[in-house]
Amino acid sequence: MILLKSTAEIDAMDQANRLVHRALVHVRDSAAPGVTTWDLDQKAEALIRSEGGMPAFKGYRGFPGTLCISINDVIVHGIPSRSVRLRDGDLVSVDCGVVMDGFYGDAAISFGVGRVSEEACRLMETTQQCLEDAVSEVRPSNRLGDVGAAVQRRAESAGYGVVRDFVGHGIGRSLHEDPQVPNYGVAGRGQVMKPGLVIAIEPMITAGSWRVKIDDDGWTARTEDGRIAAHFEFSVAVTENGARVLGVEE
Repeated sequence: MILLKSTAEIDAMDQANRLVHRALVHVRDSAAPGVTTWDLDQKAEALIRSEGGMPAFKGYRGFPGTLCISINDVIVHGIPSRSVRLRDGDLVSVDCGVVMDGFYGDAAISFGVGRVSEEACRLMETTQQCLEDAVSEVRPSNRLGDVGAAVQRRAESAGYGVVRDFVGHGIGRSLHEDPQVPNYGVAGRGQVMKPGLVIAIEPMITAGSWRVKIDDDGWTARTEDGRIAAHFEFSVAVTENGARVLGVEE
């Protein structure tokens, strides 16, 4: 069941997402060679709690961290670890969720540590463009297929893979709500978007095959071929005037 949100509810979600984005920026600015992913997770959790939020991912279906920190060939759901240190040239994707005043925020960014390869820079740039293209399709009477088609068109025209195993989702008083929001599809098909719909759009794009394998921990999702991946995400509300990207200064 799709739950449409009021303007007041969307405003509350905007505040939760503002805290998500502050945490992501803090993590990105703290990342450097030698820093552990556990260190970054602890910094994010401290910031979130200090500003009145709660980590949305920690304990969710047993996930142990505040952040999903995914490095190089890890697409999503990388578990923060005291034994994993960032290295010069790493491509890092960080996904963060916050619950505040009963509403959820969810966003992700990718960034490089130190001197990253041209391939990694191009992949990150294209993945961010995929997200921007998808957001441009968010407006009343458009369909979710328009969103997925925009991501797929941009990624595949650049020679990249679009992950099928994980998709975006509705969000609100729960972290994951209906509908699902695939990063692929056919324009003009799927659920019609109406004002009050809030969705998390999150392209996960790979340098090679889109196929995924899961580590023995049951969480860490890697590219099957070992190529690098990138991940960007916004929570986006459908309004009468089009898309409202939550938590981002206009």
